[in-house]
Amino acid sequence: MLPALPEALPDAQGLRQSATVFAALGDETRLRLVAALCAGGAMSIAQLTAGSAMTRQAVTKHLQVLAQAGLVHDSRAGRERLWQFEPGQLDAARRSLEAIGRQWEFALGKLKLAVEGEH
Repeated sequence: MLPALPEALPDAQGLRQSATVFAALGDETRLRLVAALCAGGAMSIAQLTAGSAMTRQAVTKHLQVLAQAGLVHDSRAGRERLWQFEPGQLDAARRSLEAIGRQWEFALGKLKLAVEGEH
């Protein structure tokens, strides 16, 4: 019996956006910034650089990459700019990975049936 056919992968635009998210998260510094924003809510550049050897300019550049991937957004609070995690794009990337995983499971199930049928 064949395994259930998995649903189709996201369209090309969805996969491109997921690739952008994964590329942005592929840097340890950006991954740490996302983790800090997830744990601490909206934070300023000063808060994000506290206790770190990174300059504010470096953190700002990393946050801009994350913003381009749709993972964070900023808002003004007086003279400060507060950065906040935006989970939507990460959820979409997670769904893309899950769809790819189901396709792999389907392919492995077919391979298993083929191999077992040879014996």
